[in-house]
Amino acid sequence: MVVYGNTQGIRKKTVSGLEKIYRRKVQPTRIISQELARYLTEQSAEINRQLGVLITRNGTVSHVIIGDSNSIFLPELSAYPLGKKYLRGLRFVHTHLKNEPLTNDDLTDLALLRFDYIAAIGIKDNLPDRFYTAHLTAQIGDKPYEINPAVNFYNDSIDFLAHVGAIEEEMGRQRPSAADAASEKAIIISVSQGQKHEMEESLDELQELCASSGIAVVDRVIQRPKTINPRYLLGAGRLKELIIDALGKGASLLVFNENLSPSQTLAVAELTEIKVIDRTALILDIFARRAMSRDGKVQVELAQLKYRLPRLTGKGTAMSRLTGGIGGRGPGEMKLEIDRRRVRDRINILEKELIKLSKARVQRRARRSSSDLPIVSIVGYTNAGKSTLLNNLTESAAFVEDKMFATLDTSTRRLRFPQERDVIITDTVGFIKDLPRDLITAFKATLEELEDAGTLIHLVDASNPRFEQHIESVENILKDLKIDTKPTLLVFNKTDKIPEDEIESILNRYGAVGISAINPSTFEPLIEALKERVFSIGRPDNLSNLINLFKEEPDSGV
Repeated sequence: MVVYGNTQGIRKKTVSGLEKIYRRKVQPTRIISQELARYLTEQSAEINRQLGVLITRNGTVSHVIIGDSNSIFLPELSAYPLGKKYLRGLRFVHTHLKNEPLTNDDLTDLALLRFDYIAAIGIKDNLPDRFYTAHLTAQIGDKPYEINPAVNFYNDSIDFLAHVGAIEEEMGRQRPSAADAASEKAIIISVSQGQKHEMEESLDELQELCASSGIAVVDRVIQRPKTINPRYLLGAGRLKELIIDALGKGASLLVFNENLSPSQTLAVAELTEIKVIDRTALILDIFARRAMSRDGKVQVELAQLKYRLPRLTGKGTAMSRLTGGIGGRGPGEMKLEIDRRRVRDRINILEKELIKLSKARVQRRARRSSSDLPIVSIVGYTNAGKSTLLNNLTESAAFVEDKMFATLDTSTRRLRFPQERDVIITDTVGFIKDLPRDLITAFKATLEELEDAGTLIHLVDASNPRFEQHIESVENILKDLKIDTKPTLLVFNKTDKIPEDEIESILNRYGAVGISAINPSTFEPLIEALKERVFSIGRPDNLSNLINLFKEEPDSGV
């Protein structure tokens, strides 16, 4: 049995007496017994430090803690995980030397750690005096807790188990319906020193990414600190407020728009048990949901493992689980090292498989090159309408959904013009601002399809107010891939969603063509522009005759 906290300067006899508290049993219906409360207050007054105990629902003392004169620091509670429970199953009772009410730190601990109850015993003349208590509530609001009126310690008559049971029952009734439970609730956060309107636009995109991943956003937070906190991005106090706010609003997730370093991810994870992810992790989650082909699944898993490897950490007793080797010296590998080694081994396996898949793609590309057919690739920001355009150009049925990264796998079709003129048209994965480096690396083999293209169709969602930034982001990625010098046709999609005079101004400014991908009758400017760039043929007498000649052919025949 150990006493948690700093015991320096305290007599061994006192520490030994505190260790004996573990033998005491508290009646489950009481928050704390009078005998134990008197003993804590006497010892607390003698050493002039706060003392506290954590008690389980069955009345067993799980922790004895020594603080200082004004505060008390709680130990790690990995042995009592919260999991999917509403409350942790522990109540925290401690002393207040100045007979003061519960502090903000006390209430923060209550909300963060999801205690059944938190109580402070005010000391007067070395004996228990006022009894200050608070508990969590089922209501969603600004404060997820309720502070009870202070009472004389000896007049406390609350039935603890009955009260906690009623709270949990009410929380159960407040649980979202099955339809709502399917979507996780999150608060999205942007911490930057940039312009506020840029941060708002970036959060808009993050909210769209959340929707694509099935996450419901319940609140948005923008922080523009004078200096970025290297540990938490924002201050620890503000982060705790956000976590409490998330719990109060029923959110189970914090999503940072900025990418967190491994050390920041660890620091935030140690502060709370609520899930915290960054923009890269969110995009990886979407990719994992959307990948259908073997190529896509391998590439996504590889990117996920490379992202997670530096973020693997040991926690609590996990670091002390050692595995010895036969005939070897020393204690062997720690569990953390075993986990890392397994991840590295899996990365090696996936990279070898990716090489094999790459060879198959090279063979398919060689067959296409031998056919001497021109290749046109559609590129653009995610959710610009690339798959819809491919479908309506070639009368194919690639998966389409109005979400970011709805499709990841490359689709290849044959587009037939009159006079037996054909082109190969491909649709690649959508781009996004600050696309994670691991994803670019993992999808490099897939994006190699763009190297064979003679012409690129850069498709832009004209109805998106951020289309200028989207164009810039796509051009930057094409530059990174060293294919920005290819002939590119800029095409604005969704022109039916904005006023005609406005789209004409945009097209004139960029020297682009405008279409509505869902309406093939608007394709004439695109087809004419393609003819000029790919090959020169006579103008068809009737556009509908041209559209009727488009047909889909399987990838194997390309």
